[in-house]
Amino acid sequence: MLPTAHKLASSGDFRWTMKTGTRAGSRTLVVYHAARTEPVITGGPRFGLIVSKAVGNAVIRHRTSRRLRHLCMGLVDKLDPATDIVIRALPGSGVATSAELNDDLTAALGKAQRKTR
Repeated sequence: MLPTAHKLASSGDFRWTMKTGTRAGSRTLVVYHAARTEPVITGGPRFGLIVSKAVGNAVIRHRTSRRLRHLCMGLVDKLDPATDIVIRALPGSGVATSAELNDDLTAALGKAQRKTR
């Protein structure tokens, strides 16, 4: 589970990240990457997940969410602390392995970060 300091909590945060951030996609994921400018928010990078019913039934959606949260925990030390990231799972993510999700997340995040610069 992600600690509270690494979670996007409100729908406003999700909306802001998706509206102002850069977007990059892969076969199984779409990643939105935005840099925060507010000094009030402390903690490391914050992550938000969107896993809709298009991914699969409840069991598949929860499994996909657990896998993505685990991958996000591995990125906490590698990203700038003033970063917000929203990960939207596409239907293919329900049948993807953890290794495929990791590869797709790494590739999409790299693309989004390059677009930001």
